[in-house]
Amino acid sequence: MDFGFIFSSAASELFSPTTAAYALAALGLAVHFGYSGLLNFGQAGFMAVGAYGFAISTLTFGVPFFVGLVIAVICSAIFAMLLGIPTLRLRADYLAIVTIAAAEIVRYIVTTNQLTAVTGSANGLAAFEGGFYAMNPFPAGSYMGMNNRDFFIRIVGWGLVIICCTLVWLLMRSPWGRVLKGIREDENAVRSLGKNVYAYKMQALIIGGVLGALAGMIFTLPRGAVQPANYGTELTFFLYTCLLLGGLGTVLGPVIGAMIFWVVLSLTQGILYGLIESGAVTWLNTVQAGQLRYILVGVALMLLMIFRPQGVFGNKKELAFA
Repeated sequence: MDFGFIFSSAASELFSPTTAAYALAALGLAVHFGYSGLLNFGQAGFMAVGAYGFAISTLTFGVPFFVGLVIAVICSAIFAMLLGIPTLRLRADYLAIVTIAAAEIVRYIVTTNQLTAVTGSANGLAAFEGGFYAMNPFPAGSYMGMNNRDFFIRIVGWGLVIICCTLVWLLMRSPWGRVLKGIREDENAVRSLGKNVYAYKMQALIIGGVLGALAGMIFTLPRGAVQPANYGTELTFFLYTCLLLGGLGTVLGPVIGAMIFWVVLSLTQGILYGLIESGAVTWLNTVQAGQLRYILVGVALMLLMIFRPQGVFGNKKELAFA
């Protein structure tokens, strides 16, 4: 096995655009669940709304990049309000049911044949990233082993992660963030102090949803295509894995969790493929190895929950939700 190639491939996942997208989306879940106690099982839906909102506005209406970005953010905010208005006055499990169903509804709507001209149906949409790469200030060449396009999307993706982490950190240290944590612990106590719990929950749902929409854009720009198959329910649970790995009520936790998640996936895939190619493992093929790596990550997550339930950066006190 070529361990040098395996480890270099795993190291490249640390700062890949996909890892940045997962970090942003998991940060949105941290706002929802880690800080607010909102059990959102539809973060993949917010990512899909952001990606399709940007792609459709660019391809169908020919808007500039920043206008498409604003449209994607507005669409995610509207989506959050549609989910929150009927559920946020009820128990947390109602939001969980609605969000997981809404994410699937979004995915099935964009695959509808009647909307093929707009959404591309199951094939998705492509060739909408031109406006983004037109802003690339880096001339053609090699940058740390990457071409100028790959380098540019990494700079933008991780720059956005840093900005959003800073904003969330400032928000959670503000009086608004302290009220949000109070709602997570005991919303009746916060309500007795005269705070509008429903309004705070809605604001948190919108902020986390906007982060998910931005993640959807960063996730799809390097690929130059958006496809509904990429936004299945399993995506949300991968994001929860990242969140739990890093720590629930933290800002850096989702970012580090996303890095760990993708490095471990890359390492397990590289090692399993190497063992198969060398003949050391004959009872697996490459397709089965791709499935086995998720099983191994699941086992690792279970062990983490047993021995360190607060995650890498988490605090056990932060797990004392009502």
